[in-house]
Amino acid sequence: MLFATLISFALLVQTAGAPGRVVNLVLPRSLTAAEGVAVELKLGVLERGNEIEVKTMSGKLLGVISPYGIRSGEEAGTYTVPVPPELVANKRLSLRIILDQHSRGKRAPTNKELRGVRLQITPNH
Repeated sequence: MLFATLISFALLVQTAGAPGRVVNLVLPRSLTAAEGVAVELKLGVLERGNEIEVKTMSGKLLGVISPYGIRSGEEAGTYTVPVPPELVANKRLSLRIILDQHSRGKRAPTNKELRGVRLQITPNH
């Protein structure tokens, strides 16, 4: 699959009030009409049953990563979540990443649980 990887500047900041980690990403250039955007998340070790939610700052759910079948103590892997291009404004995109522990609530993932976030330019199909 052809992806043009973008430089991403992720300022991982935990905010008060809402659970999760705010990730601010900056595109190095504007998108063309033939391109889309996806966010790639590299996950570390997660407890069994935990999920990662990817939301806009307004609370719209973009996707949920549910890594099942991972052996205990192993990293969960890398996942890609498509992002509607209209969410990118002035080459900037802010997302809220939430670790859902179900019965224990929601919180910001640690740096060991969320190892990296970057943007990718994807071809529109």
